[in-house]
Amino acid sequence: MQELKTDYLVVGAGAMGMAFTDVLMTESDVRIIIVDKHHQPGGHWNDAYPFVRLHQPSAFYGVKSKQLGENTIDTTGLNKGLYELATNEEVCSYFDQVMQRQFLPSGRVRYFPSCEYQGNGEFSSLLSAEKYKVSFQKEVDSTYMNVVVPSRRPPPFTLSGNVRCAPLNDLPALSQKYDHFNVVGAGKTAIDAVLFLLRNEVDPDNISWVMPRDSWILDRAQIQPTLKSIGTALTNQVVPGSESKNIDEFFSKVSDAGGLLRIDENVKPTMYRCSTVTKAELIQLKRINKIIRMGRVKSISETEIALEKGTVATDQNTLHIDCAGDGLAKRPPLPIFQDRKITLQSVRTCQQVFSAAFIGHVEVSYQDDEKKNGICRPVPHPNTDVDFLRNNVADSINQANWDNDPKLQQWLQNCRLDFSSHILNSSRLIKFMSLLNKIPFLRKPNRALETQEKATRNIQKLLKELDA
Repeated sequence: MQELKTDYLVVGAGAMGMAFTDVLMTESDVRIIIVDKHHQPGGHWNDAYPFVRLHQPSAFYGVKSKQLGENTIDTTGLNKGLYELATNEEVCSYFDQVMQRQFLPSGRVRYFPSCEYQGNGEFSSLLSAEKYKVSFQKEVDSTYMNVVVPSRRPPPFTLSGNVRCAPLNDLPALSQKYDHFNVVGAGKTAIDAVLFLLRNEVDPDNISWVMPRDSWILDRAQIQPTLKSIGTALTNQVVPGSESKNIDEFFSKVSDAGGLLRIDENVKPTMYRCSTVTKAELIQLKRINKIIRMGRVKSISETEIALEKGTVATDQNTLHIDCAGDGLAKRPPLPIFQDRKITLQSVRTCQQVFSAAFIGHVEVSYQDDEKKNGICRPVPHPNTDVDFLRNNVADSINQANWDNDPKLQQWLQNCRLDFSSHILNSSRLIKFMSLLNKIPFLRKPNRALETQEKATRNIQKLLKELDA
């Protein structure tokens, strides 16, 4: 067994592990060992289906120190008019470049790919008999919010007979023609499957969609590095939050304002998973008429799909596309800083890489675990519609806490993974107004902030009434 020594042992070279390490590298002089089971950095991106893209602009993704993509606007396709979305290949290449051109040349990072971590500083190679024991100051777990893609696990339902079932990864290589495609699942993976089929000229009448729960979906046009985009999103969500008398009214107002989208206007969604689409993509999704709303699939035979609320017929010339399961599960929140253990989690809803980078900065900048945990309050990944409200409150509380720390504000303004940084760094007017706001006699009441605070208080009240 080889014995190693380091300051930080980072378990996982996925997006969160890489974003955390990047900040540690650039803001301190510590030594780091990274252990990962994949053969290259990128985590679940190594296992994802080949046609997957980022669901948010590349401008917000990756590590703080290196831009992903070229910050261009797409001129064709269903994302036309919006900022580019990196492909699977681009993301994997990007993280590999960060590792090979930034981390390793520093001499302060050692990387052990294709290795399984057993805990207590011990790991072993998946390709040889080599075993390692690491002496470290702190262990960083970047796997707690583990992403599981369909290709890396068996279907969560029973198959019998000559049933044809495949994960999304198999779709581009299909050589057999099918009379019908049945997409199983209601999340972003299922959305991508449907769009892939339609993009490849499959007749929408030949597609059925098992949708256990309808979902609220974010409009990607409101998640852009522009003042207009962010302002629209805030208006569409904050104003209803401040005015609504109950949760149903809130979702109705947000939906009417365009702050949240849904596939069927006649069905009330009960799920929210941070999925994003463009309005052009939504139009395509609405072309699917055969939507099966009978709960989760329990089993599939050659002639029948058994669901929680009944059965539907199928046949042997149907390809069932497995998009089911909880790829990014809602994990119970843990204290991020616990003595010699750091457990990476989101501190802003569905912004994992930003969160990891932010946690890295807090680790470098503050000494006391209680102080650090006060700054970094976990925001669990959402699952239900009500989680949209819970996360809204959690985000607001975290942001208000950060706003009270001038040093944190300065860091955020210079962090490309933070939405507001793109506005502040690209608009001279915003910078000028920010400077004016620091002069006491020029400072005016911030109506937007007041509305946000009112919305937070009102949503907290509505949630308390719901939980009572």
